[in-house]
Amino acid sequence: MVAEPRGKVAPDRNEAANALAEMPYGLYIVGSRMGDELNGMMADWVMQVSFSPRLIAVAIEIDARTLMNIRASGVFTVNLLAEDGINLAAKFAQPYYGSKIRGRAGTAVAEIHHKLEAVDYRLGEETGCPILKEALAWFECRTVSLVPIGDHVLAVGRVLKAAVERDAEPLTTSVTGWPYSG
Repeated sequence: MVAEPRGKVAPDRNEAANALAEMPYGLYIVGSRMGDELNGMMADWVMQVSFSPRLIAVAIEIDARTLMNIRASGVFTVNLLAEDGINLAAKFAQPYYGSKIRGRAGTAVAEIHHKLEAVDYRLGEETGCPILKEALAWFECRTVSLVPIGDHVLAVGRVLKAAVERDAEPLTTSVTGWPYSG
């Protein structure tokens, strides 16, 4: 017997995209900086890639402001969101540049989204990048490699400092229903 899909299947997408939409991911806010300008972006393609040294990889779209910042500064933070952080995650659902979303017109195309406004954060001691007050856990990373891969770049960072801030379940795409797949 074939199981019924869980409701994410979109008739206008191919089967591979529908299958990929079923894969659960954690939701993270990647903090970055270029000089004094700070940015945060939502990411869900994040993973540990080495024990020694401790390395984390984040897949970032090639035209993302965060990637530009990481290239300039060589550092970033990864903030793991808790299950109760869906409203915080929603603040980061927009890209930095409004023009990045196809179909936008008028003033929406020219908008710049400063997603850290009205969000409590502090700057990491090692990187100067944002660490969110509501994060379940966080990592400060120094970039060791930027690997172009398809329409994304893997930013691999060495963990300089990290902490678990509270006891909670992580926020995942299974909780939000926000798949990130092509």
